[in-house]
Amino acid sequence: MPSCIKISCALALLGAFQNSYAANNYPIVLVHGFLGFGPEQYKESGFKYWGGFDDIAGHLRSHRGRHQVLVTTVAAIGSSWDRSAELYYQIKGGCVDYGSVHSASAQHADGEHRPPGQCWAADPANNPNNYPLALYPAWDAAHPVHLVAHSQGGQTIRCLIELLENGSPHGDEGGGDLYAGGKSGWVASATTLAAPHDGTSLHDAIGNFGLVATDLASRIAAMASPGAQPTPPALAPAAGASRATGVWNTENYDSAQYEMGPDGAKQFNSWVKTSPRVYYFSIANYATEPGAPCCNNTDRLLAPFQDARFQYPRQDMAPLTKPYAGEWIIPSFGRHGMGGYTQSDPGRVVVDAGWFRNDGVVNTLSMRAPAGQPVRDYDGTPLRGSWNFLGTYAGLDHFDILGWPRKGKLAYPIYDRIAAILYRL
Repeated sequence: MPSCIKISCALALLGAFQNSYAANNYPIVLVHGFLGFGPEQYKESGFKYWGGFDDIAGHLRSHRGRHQVLVTTVAAIGSSWDRSAELYYQIKGGCVDYGSVHSASAQHADGEHRPPGQCWAADPANNPNNYPLALYPAWDAAHPVHLVAHSQGGQTIRCLIELLENGSPHGDEGGGDLYAGGKSGWVASATTLAAPHDGTSLHDAIGNFGLVATDLASRIAAMASPGAQPTPPALAPAAGASRATGVWNTENYDSAQYEMGPDGAKQFNSWVKTSPRVYYFSIANYATEPGAPCCNNTDRLLAPFQDARFQYPRQDMAPLTKPYAGEWIIPSFGRHGMGGYTQSDPGRVVVDAGWFRNDGVVNTLSMRAPAGQPVRDYDGTPLRGSWNFLGTYAGLDHFDILGWPRKGKLAYPIYDRIAAILYRL
């Protein structure tokens, strides 16, 4: 037998041996966060949401066996409801349906019930319109998936599970598959990384959310395509001009900008609950340190002005978010950043010193689990119907945990750990 065949057989046996330890090999579905993008966004530079200039999804597909890892693309600036609808039809197949009652709301971004052009074919042999193929048409209770999400993607997958199992809180939504409920068992697990379960104080601290979001989108685009002038993901045609108004309009309650604030997250959590039939996991991280005159890994030029009561960005925090992470927003005057922002107005969510530690975008406190819903520290035995908290990664900012811009391989162990847990469920 030729040596190459022997090697192939050995590798196949090794893969089977490794997979024999797994209780399941359900597909992992990756869901990006606010201002996120899919694999088609930066093809020329090769920059990926999951891994930057490396490839987390590709790594997971071949790590310790062969696995199906699906990378999704949903609205960069859409509400979690709209993103859930896009996610559902992208995986299962069909045309996006935002729900008739939901779409009729004055708060809905564009009022469209079934927007044109957002369709996926479940059957490649029956695709007269040449739609892109659905990622996993077999998806049902007998063929469940593991959902893994970053940032706002965490709210998105929670919303999706709520709609799958319990349907729309408004009742009939015009017959859309997603809103009938009764789809228990379709999701085996939901894992979130740096998710704003209780919102982020960045939303309130910065004042002008739309301006900062647009600035961040432009910075991301510049990092992803060095030397080029690419279209920022939030301003891409797929996002839709009318959807962009949701970022700027602070009165729009059906929008990402509202749901990511503490008050909006509280309202979101009032109807999106933790399912007793799903395993939930969460990971937190931070890249700020308490103020100190010496040796706290922050910029030394600011050391004389630091106050031990507040948090300050680490020197190695991504420049994308460093201006907003500390005691003050730079270069604003008189406006506290996430490391020093508080608010105690009656009728609103109280933001106190417990919120100061952050990763530049999301408060670490908010990443553990939605307030008031079941949560426990993971002890090696996962529990359904509760958040199993996998711990806090110190020194990692909001983009380090994605491997941006050139740290993908450093992030691989985080995802290897998640995958090992999921495949044993």
